[in-house]
Amino acid sequence: MNTHVVIMAGGIGSRLWPLSTPDVPKQFIDVLGVGRSLLQLTVDRFVPLCRPENFWVVTGEKYVRLVREQLPDIPESQILAEPEGRNTAPCIAYASWKIQKKDPEANVVVTPADALVMKTAEFAETIGKALAFTEERDAIVTVGITPGRPETGYGYIHAAEALHGQLVKVSEFKEKPDLDTAIGYLEDGHYFWNAGIFVWNVGTIVSELRAYAPDIAAVMDRLAQSLFTEQEQEQLRLLFPGCEKISIDYAVMEKSPRIYVIAEDLAWSDLGSWGSVMSHLSADEDGNSVIGADVRLHGCRNCFVHTASEKTVVVEGLEGYIVAESADRLLVCRLSQEQKIKEYSA
Repeated sequence: MNTHVVIMAGGIGSRLWPLSTPDVPKQFIDVLGVGRSLLQLTVDRFVPLCRPENFWVVTGEKYVRLVREQLPDIPESQILAEPEGRNTAPCIAYASWKIQKKDPEANVVVTPADALVMKTAEFAETIGKALAFTEERDAIVTVGITPGRPETGYGYIHAAEALHGQLVKVSEFKEKPDLDTAIGYLEDGHYFWNAGIFVWNVGTIVSELRAYAPDIAAVMDRLAQSLFTEQEQEQLRLLFPGCEKISIDYAVMEKSPRIYVIAEDLAWSDLGSWGSVMSHLSADEDGNSVIGADVRLHGCRNCFVHTASEKTVVVEGLEGYIVAESADRLLVCRLSQEQKIKEYSA
């Protein structure tokens, strides 16, 4: 099995301000205080499945330096620099056309760079099953996450015949639901969080993009003759902005009859908020979670403090607050209002 892994690393992670900024987004940051960025942790969990020379990273031009610094083993020709973000369908198309030119038989996993998976052994087993499936079939597999709560912030995958750990046909994709709908999904037992992780043979996804996103495929065909040449980046800057700005879900997943899901409890999170980061950390007897060299809490309850520096931080008398700081920015915000951080920091 000739496995390639494509990591999408172009987002700006604005909900984890002030740690995550447009200059250094969350995928390049040690959000959890474990000594590895989210991008590096993403690579780590695929190492059992993929050789280092078969990793690819699609990112923005301004982040290429960060990728090189954090992933020095990835060939420079496989760090793909988008001139501007056009959502996931053009991103995936660009990587797919390059991989097909280099390795026409490639079996490919596509994954975001900024999510967390705690059950890494189970994750590797799940991806291995999906790769074996797509190696033998003209199929697309998406990874579903068994929901642990009625979450309104994620899209869902419905599989009427779903069995945990088994590959079954997807019935339909669902948009982010309201709370009552999410409760119904949880009770039903056949709805799963959409983690945005996909597995396919490169020939399959290229043919599906030709069928359901022909305009994007046409751009890639024009780009194809310059791939792996000195003219590639110049041609990419010229052609890539002409791609429709559309997700792979809308472009292909919701239209193709070839979609399967494999669902598992992988302790997955998109780490899309400070609250979600906090949920993966241990807490003291007062419900406080801390990342930092010298953080001192006095009379605080249910707070999260994240400091990226060596400075001493003292917090007194807060309940239900986020305190997060970077070199030149400080956030003090109620956890209940964290959905407004994006507008506060704009």
